[in-house]
Amino acid sequence: MASFPRNVRLTRPEQFQRVFQHGKRLHVNGLGARVVLNQDGFPRLGMAIAKKTLRRAHERNRIRRLVRESFRQHQGSLPSVDIVVMCRAEVLTMSNTELFQQLEGLWLRLHKLYSAGSGQTAGSALP
Repeated sequence: MASFPRNVRLTRPEQFQRVFQHGKRLHVNGLGARVVLNQDGFPRLGMAIAKKTLRRAHERNRIRRLVRESFRQHQGSLPSVDIVVMCRAEVLTMSNTELFQQLEGLWLRLHKLYSAGSGQTAGSALP
């Protein structure tokens, strides 16, 4: 099982700010992400799950848990990008299996966008 150490997480406000300012937006049913290339050589994950969208803590925690688990399973095949995952209220109606499928679709789109050998794409500015 893959781990989720601190170095594969976005932890500082500057890191999130960079992704939101320069990142490309991706959407899959109920889930959204901002993505920007990094120079670390491995993908890093951050989450911005708004209280306004998901009122109860256990709802937000469920989404975070599922996103982390899916990321762990796919991090070896993901390109070197910083990802911030967000969600809409419609994720509450999805089962865990449906959420995993949506996340797999997101990882696949990410892989196609950034691993096509083209290097940088639009919205992938490096500092």
